[in-house]
Amino acid sequence: MPVRDALQALTIQDESRAGYERSKFRHWIDADRDACNTRQEALLEEAVTAPEQGSRCALTGGEWYSSYDDRYFTDARALDIDHLVPLAEAWDSGASGWTGKEREDYANDLGDARALIGVSAASNRSKADQDPATWLPPAEGYRCQYATDWVADKTRWGLAIDPSEEAALSETLNRCPNVPVEVTLAR
Repeated sequence: MPVRDALQALTIQDESRAGYERSKFRHWIDADRDACNTRQEALLEEAVTAPEQGSRCALTGGEWYSSYDDRYFTDARALDIDHLVPLAEAWDSGASGWTGKEREDYANDLGDARALIGVSAASNRSKADQDPATWLPPAEGYRCQYATDWVADKTRWGLAIDPSEEAALSETLNRCPNVPVEVTLAR
């Protein structure tokens, strides 16, 4: 469906961070037991130039693009893997009622390329746990994609949005093409 329709289909409700602890989202697991954890798998998937993979999935060489700040990096250690919808935001938006396994699945979601993205450590840390009401990528040319992917990720996981988040997403998406969004529901 068109992204603006997908946004309208999301549940709008107030959020609560009560009880949130990052440790409730077990992340960076090695689900397929190939010695590469979720972070490394995401880096391998997103590499513009493939890195060499050493023992225990140590990555050397390679090149990555950080869409948040429109920069290229040649050192995997300079990148963070961002949960597009941060773990705390997911908690606020409905994940507080999930099982531990569902939160682990969310934190390690390699099933949708929009969920986990490699970005500069600086941009990820400036974003922290914020939603689009208080943070958008510094690279203005990426903002339409960011808002579209945010709506897709919230839809995929059945997460709600709060009124200020909805207003910010609407304002952003009204300046963007009303592109179709395809989502495979995760739960």
